[in-house]
Amino acid sequence: MAVGIFDSGLGGLTVLDAAQKRLPDVDFLYYGDNARAPYGVRDAEDVYQLTKAAVHDMWDKGCDLVILACNTASAAALRRMQEGGLPQGKRVLGVFVPLIEALTERQWGDNSPPREVEVKHVALFATPATVASRAFQRELAFRAIGVDVEAQACGGVVDAIEDGDMILAEALVRSHVDALKRKMPHPQAAILGCTHYPLMEQTFQEALGPEVKVFSQGSLVADSLADYLTRHPGMHGNGKGGFYTTGNPGRVSDRATQFLRREITFQAA
Repeated sequence: MAVGIFDSGLGGLTVLDAAQKRLPDVDFLYYGDNARAPYGVRDAEDVYQLTKAAVHDMWDKGCDLVILACNTASAAALRRMQEGGLPQGKRVLGVFVPLIEALTERQWGDNSPPREVEVKHVALFATPATVASRAFQRELAFRAIGVDVEAQACGGVVDAIEDGDMILAEALVRSHVDALKRKMPHPQAAILGCTHYPLMEQTFQEALGPEVKVFSQGSLVADSLADYLTRHPGMHGNGKGGFYTTGNPGRVSDRATQFLRREITFQAA
C-alpha cells in the first residue's frame, strides 16, 4: 500500500522526507515529472494537463491518495481537478492547506467569516506561475483580514537546484530576498512557496534576518497527512512504494541521493 507524492521535479522530496519521518510505517510512491520540469514557467493550462496525466498514472500504480507536493501544480490544477470530479475512492490533496492553516491558526474546514490574525506582513517566495495564480492570496483572504502579502517570483532557483548548482541557487535566493525587501522592508513572516525552497531554507533565513518567521512546508504537510490518514485509514492505497521519474532515472537518482543524503533509486515512470 502506498500514498502518492507528486512533484514536477525533485522539490517534493522535502515533503517525502518529512512524511517518512512522521509516518515510518506508511509506504510512499514518489513521482517526479523531471522531463518537463520546471512547471513554474509554464502556463496554467499546461500545468493542469501535465499534473492530471501524472496523477492518473499514479492512480493506475495503486495510489488512492495523491499529494501534489508542487505549489505550481496545487495552484493551477488542484481545485480544477477536485471540482471536475474524481474517480470513486480517489483523492488529491495539495500543499497549500497546512500552510494556510498555520498562518491563520484555524482549520481548513472552519467556514466562519475572515478574522484578524497576528501576522500582518507576509513575504511569499514562489515560482512565477504560483505568483501569477494568486492562489495563496486568495486562500488567505477567505480566512484572514488585514494581511499584506508581497510576492516575489524567484526565477532560476528551481533550475539551479535541479542542476545541482547550489552556489548559483544561494546567490539567486539572496538576490530575490533583496528584491522583496525593497518592496516590503520588514516582513513578519515568509512563506517558502515551492517545495524546492526548503533545500535553501537556511539561506532564506539568513538573508531575511532572525526576526522573520520562515514557514517551510515539509513538516506542516507531514503533520496534516498524519491527521488525514488517521481520519481516513482506507486511503493508504493498494500499490507498492517506490520512486518514478519521466526523466533519466540514473541522473535523477544521483540528484535525489545528493539532496536527501541517502541512496535513492528511481525507475522510469
